[in-house]
Amino acid sequence: MQTKLPKVGTTIFTTMSQMANEYQAINLSQGFPNFPIDPALEELLAKNSKENVHQYAPMAGLPVLLEGIAAMIQQVYQRSLHPASEILVTAGATQGIFAALQALVHPGEEVVILDPAYDCYDPAVHLAGGIAIHIPLREDFTIDWRELRQTVNQKTRVLIINNPHNPSGKMMDQADFDALVQVMIDHPNLILISDEVYEFITFEKKHFSAHHHDVLRNRSVIVSSFGKTFHLTGWKVGYLVAPEAIMKEIKKVHQFLVFSVNSVAQKTLADYISTTDVTSLGTFYQDKRDRFRELMTGSKFEFLPSEGTYFQTVRYNAISTLPDVQFCEWLVKEIGVAAIPLSVFYDDLCDYHTIRFCFAKTDDTLIQAAERLCRI
Repeated sequence: MQTKLPKVGTTIFTTMSQMANEYQAINLSQGFPNFPIDPALEELLAKNSKENVHQYAPMAGLPVLLEGIAAMIQQVYQRSLHPASEILVTAGATQGIFAALQALVHPGEEVVILDPAYDCYDPAVHLAGGIAIHIPLREDFTIDWRELRQTVNQKTRVLIINNPHNPSGKMMDQADFDALVQVMIDHPNLILISDEVYEFITFEKKHFSAHHHDVLRNRSVIVSSFGKTFHLTGWKVGYLVAPEAIMKEIKKVHQFLVFSVNSVAQKTLADYISTTDVTSLGTFYQDKRDRFRELMTGSKFEFLPSEGTYFQTVRYNAISTLPDVQFCEWLVKEIGVAAIPLSVFYDDLCDYHTIRFCFAKTDDTLIQAAERLCRI
C-alpha cells in the first residue's frame, strides 16, 4: 500500500518512552509532568462531571470558555478579542495546527519551518499538498534572518514560528521580533502560525507574542495549550486565536476533524481560568529548572540556555562521540535515564550532539535522574 507520509514512522517520543519502560529507566524524555494537577482543578472536574454538560459543546467552544480565554488574553496581552469569531477551542494544540494548515495551505504553496521543529508541522503541510521548506536555526538556536528573508517568496503561504521554542528552550528577543514584523510587512500575503504553547513557561527573558503587534496579530494564527499551561496534557485541550476571516476557514476544517472538544473539560477550564493567575507559572517551572541544573553540577554535560518551556538541552561532547540517537539509546540501557535526541527534529537530521531533558518532574524524580547522570 502506498503511504501518504513516507517519512513518518514511530515518533521519537513513543520510542524513548517505550525504552524507558522496558529498561525501568527514569523518563525525562517525553514532555509531560509527573506530578498532580492543581487540587482546585480536580474539585471543579468532579463538580462539573455531575452537571448537565455531557453533550456536544458548540463547534467553536463553550461560550463561557471562549469568553474566559478572551478575558485572560486581555489581561495578559492587553488585546481585545471577539470570543465568538476570533477564538477556537481545539482538541489540543496539535489538532489546531493541523486544522490551520489544512485550511490555509493550497497544493504547491510553500510553508517555511525553522529546524529543529516540532514534528507535527511537516506532515500537516504534506497532507495539505504544500511544500515544506526547512531552514535550520544556527547552532545556538537563533534565527538566521538573512537566510529566512532570502527564502520567503511569492509562493510562501505560511511561516511557522515556535516561541518559546521546542525543543531548544530558546526564546526570541526584541531584534528577532522586529525582524519578524519586517518580514510580514515585506510579504503582505504571508500568514504567520505562531506556536506559543509554552507562552507562560518563561523565565528571565520577556516573552514576545504575536498578540503584541498589530501587523502580526492581524495576520496570525496563534496557538496555545491548556495542557502545557496547567500541566494536564492528557486532557488535550488547546485553542487558536486568529482574525475572523482566517478563523472562518479554519473552522470549516475543524468541524470535520473533531466538531467539538470535550465538554466537561471545557466547562472545568472555564471555571478555573477565571480564578487563576497564569503569569505565576514561570516561577514554578524556573524553580524546577534551577533545581535540576543545581543537581547536575559536576556532571560532564554542557548545559545550554533554557529560557522557556520545561526542557533543558545539553551537549555531551565530553562524554561520547556517538550520534545523538545512539547516545540516547545508550543512556537508557546503561545509565537508566531517558532523553530525547535533537537530530530527529531536523529535516536533514543535523546532529550537534545535543539532547533534551524534561524537568517537569517531581523533585524526587529529578534527584534520582541527576544522581545517575552525574556518575557518567
